[in-house]
Amino acid sequence: MINWEMFRSTLEKAMRKEPKGAGGRPPYDYVLMFKVLILQRLYNVSDEQMEFQINDRLSFMRFLGVGLSHKVPDQNTIWLFRENLIKCGVIEQLFKRFDKQMSEEGFLIKEGSIIDATIVEAPKQRNNRDENQQIKQGKFQRSGRRIPINSVRKILMPGG
Repeated sequence: MINWEMFRSTLEKAMRKEPKGAGGRPPYDYVLMFKVLILQRLYNVSDEQMEFQINDRLSFMRFLGVGLSHKVPDQNTIWLFRENLIKCGVIEQLFKRFDKQMSEEGFLIKEGSIIDATIVEAPKQRNNRDENQQIKQGKFQRSGRRIPINSVRKILMPGG
């Protein structure tokens, strides 16, 4: 089990800034934002895709500790958080500490990609022997009428 609180002090120091005045949206929890960066790194997704994946995947929500009704960070917030950590020079230190913690727990981290694949059933062409013979002879049959193959070529490739 990862002790996420061990990252909080480093994150709070790096993200500390002078208040600009009253108002504005309160920041997201820094540990939650670091977890977002971990997911983003593990699955190799853009900021925009990360925002989508958080809203789409229950496993991501569960990892981040958010529910369906919670507001999640948008792509600009993710980008700004990462840029602030880079500017403060702590992002690599945080990831190394995370990797070390995972190794101590016996986990091997492998980066990957999320691939959206839609399986579509393609119709199978099944010609009987007579139809195959007609095709070989240069004739194409559709809807009960014969069309010479040259006519099909002219329809499919005008000018050819």
